Amino acid sequence: MPPTLRATTAAALGVVRRFPPVHWVVHQAALQIIKTPWGERFVRGVVGPQAQTDKEYRAWILAHDTLSDEDRDAIRHHIAGFRRRPTISVVMAAYRSDPYLLHEAVSSVRAQLYPHWELCIADDGSPGEATWKALTELAATDPRIRIVRREANGGIAAATNSALELASGAFVAFLDHDDLLAERALYEVAAELERHPNADLLYSDEDKVDDKGRRSQPHHKTDWNAELMLGVNAVNHFTVIRRSLLTALGGLRGGFDGAQDHDLVLRAAERATPARIRHIPWVLYHWRQHSRPGSFSRARAAECAAAAARAVGEHLERTAQGGAVEQMDVAARWLRVRRAVPEAKPLVSLIVPTRDRADLVARCAEGVLAETAYGPIELLIVDNGSVEPATLALFQFLKADPRVRILDAPGPFNFAALNNLAAGQARGQVLVLLNNDISMIRPDWLDEMIAQAVRPNVGAVGAKLYYPDDTLQHAGVVLGVGDVAERVAGHLYAGAGANHPGYQGHLALARNVSAVTAACLAIRKAVYDQVGGMDAEHLAVAFNDVDLCLKVREAGYDIVWTPHAELYHHESASRGSDLAPAAAARFQREVRVMRDRWGAVLDADPFYGPVFDRRYTNYRLGEPPNRTPPWKVADGPR
Repeated sequence: MPPTLRATTAAALGVVRRFPPVHWVVHQAALQIIKTPWGERFVRGVVGPQAQTDKEYRAWILAHDTLSDEDRDAIRHHIAGFRRRPTISVVMAAYRSDPYLLHEAVSSVRAQLYPHWELCIADDGSPGEATWKALTELAATDPRIRIVRREANGGIAAATNSALELASGAFVAFLDHDDLLAERALYEVAAELERHPNADLLYSDEDKVDDKGRRSQPHHKTDWNAELMLGVNAVNHFTVIRRSLLTALGGLRGGFDGAQDHDLVLRAAERATPARIRHIPWVLYHWRQHSRPGSFSRARAAECAAAAARAVGEHLERTAQGGAVEQMDVAARWLRVRRAVPEAKPLVSLIVPTRDRADLVARCAEGVLAETAYGPIELLIVDNGSVEPATLALFQFLKADPRVRILDAPGPFNFAALNNLAAGQARGQVLVLLNNDISMIRPDWLDEMIAQAVRPNVGAVGAKLYYPDDTLQHAGVVLGVGDVAERVAGHLYAGAGANHPGYQGHLALARNVSAVTAACLAIRKAVYDQVGGMDAEHLAVAFNDVDLCLKVREAGYDIVWTPHAELYHHESASRGSDLAPAAAARFQREVRVMRDRWGAVLDADPFYGPVFDRRYTNYRLGEPPNRTPPWKVADGPR
């Protein structure tokens, strides 16, 4: 597809998503278009190169997500050896249910390889007798199926709570009345509980299934991502919660229909530590995608988006985080939390190492001093032996501004040492590490980063960076990726178009990541000092920012990437590429340091699942995926 057509269509799609009825029509048209070879290529060109076609995904399912009889026997043998076999209560609300789809949903529970379950269904006052008759017949087929009929329609939350009153299991799972569970779903949950018996909240990956049973649109999720949960329900299906916790929470809350699950997960997470929230990185739930608008959430997207905004807003109030919740995309129910900087604004020290390149430094300094709304600031330019007259003249000019200091640091280029030197002399409470080849797009970029960086749980903050041609340069760092033997890290989605929303909105929503680039990185000085700054001895040039972030995470802090701080980055314009012959030996030594120091961490990025192809950073599924199923290992699936 021509780049201009792809960019224009992608931009138009961004506008269409704001209008749910129009978006639904366009989405249905796309479902028809992709049935042809040219249509698949067109849609994939618009939504991004990572989007596998339905045909490719179904081939992947056949190769990697189809159980054999030997697998089923192994699963049963594994279950027999469990020390604990908790009963899992699957709860369902039914209202005017399609008898065939209801039967399919119930059958998917009855087909579970894990036998210790009960299915609790509440008829939410469906008119007539058809739904209750279907439920009565289904309950007669299996004593583990329990049903209750509500006298009046109360909505999804009330009906689900009625089903919960029937539950007796230690854990409760949620299933919609027209969706399907994979036959291994409850087994995978039980296997995870066998390894992590203290887990309070578990969730899996999911995909869509159409009226003909064809699967598509897989959503392979991150591990628990508290920041992403503020922008979208990143847990969704399949969710399992300890019943005692659910009881303590009072079940689902009324007034949040369409976002009741988002609200529930946020409330549950407030009581469960991250260690007690477990992600099972496999598709265990098939969400019914009708050819017509049918479910509450699809038919009433605006109400659902408003309910999600209320759920997030109340979560922020309960957790004393503050921030105003704004709706970004009603159809997708994407939200933004606009956080305010403290009333007593902290002094921010912006650190810019350089050697000559007056053109780059002048542009960067102009952006900091004249095009940035935030204050108070100080600009520390670390001079690594500049000799060009233009650079020295620029330094003299800049020193006239009381906010600017020039720090002399002659010697071989050592990015880590230069930043450590400036951090030691910085007067600010917050440091911003900034490359000399950065230029600003909007004046509020620093407000956004500081509002995140001052949060007690946040250790470092990264920005959304673009190349000069408006393609993406940085949207967070993924660990353990690259088309090389010794993989360290790579930038997510590098080269994507500026309007690309990313996989499941990952380029449009603030989220937790494992690392961010020091081309633009905000960190409290106390945190920088706590972890010992950058490793100037072993990581002079490459990966010192990744190492810094991993030390910050190891110390218990979160790393946040925000798409709302946008800048241009003319990558390595002043120092050149790590792959140049003169730098290759040094680069390989730094690769070895990272692998020796962080090997196990690099191979298990919690925010980029094991099913993805580690050669890339665009969410292509691996052939095969890097996950061993639990029945084939004794100590877990990862």
